[in-house]
Amino acid sequence: MSRIGTIFSPYPHPPEELRDAARAAEDAGVEELWLWEDCFRSSAWAAAAAALAVTDHLRIGVGIAPLPLRNVAASAMEVATIERMFPGRLLPGFGHGVQDWMRQVGAKAASPLTLMQEQLPALRALLAGETVSTEGRYVKLRDVALDWPPAQAPLVYAAAEGPKTLALAGAVADGVVLDSRHTVDEIAAAVRTVNDARAGAGRQGRADIVAYVLTAFGPDARERATAVLADREDAADRVLAGSVSEVAEGVARFQAAGVDDVVLLPTDDVDLAAFFSAVGQVAVAVPDPGGVS
Repeated sequence: MSRIGTIFSPYPHPPEELRDAARAAEDAGVEELWLWEDCFRSSAWAAAAAALAVTDHLRIGVGIAPLPLRNVAASAMEVATIERMFPGRLLPGFGHGVQDWMRQVGAKAASPLTLMQEQLPALRALLAGETVSTEGRYVKLRDVALDWPPAQAPLVYAAAEGPKTLALAGAVADGVVLDSRHTVDEIAAAVRTVNDARAGAGRQGRADIVAYVLTAFGPDARERATAVLADREDAADRVLAGSVSEVAEGVARFQAAGVDDVVLLPTDDVDLAAFFSAVGQVAVAVPDPGGVS
């Protein structure tokens, strides 16, 4: 299913702005609002719960929360609690975390790949209502089960960048979050890596692919968007910019590359309500892959 989302960034926006932003996104017809947990700005799970509480239909994605910061049982309780209160509206995502920040708080894993390989299957099992016992390098659980698992476990996403993490995410997660700054061809290659690894792990179907894309609207949009990537000669190939119809055409290219949810990332200097309004218009303007606009 193809979706259009957008982002509320913890920088430069403080937590108290999130409730109004979430309501503005929903009023604009945006399907999904993604946020993330940067050290040391705001909690992903508290923010997600607050945004869900002030909206009726908006889905909230966490892309991502750092795996090293929490015991997997604590992460499972966070996700299960929110999912039970707002069924079907939370899209929980996890990743390695910024290594300098993880080192700063004494949580850096010597092997981030091993940590992900151990945590995500345990998390998915706990959310599915299973009793989990495991003795790994980082995850050690003895007969752990949630008293209040969700009625239906949500998809669990992993953030991935390099080929090893992309392959691991395909094998152990339900979906993958791809960061911005990539061309359509690079995204297509990442999608292939993820789904090849998923098939190699004996899992059915495709991973749900989420891709952030830096986006700007308006007459000077391309200049504003590419300025963020001033160090790249091919910056224009890594952003979406222009009118609603021009951005919608770009979204369709990412969808054709295998992206299920194209998440439009604003530059820091925009009015969020106006940006969300334009994102809502893009969602209407993008042709449905099944042939219905």
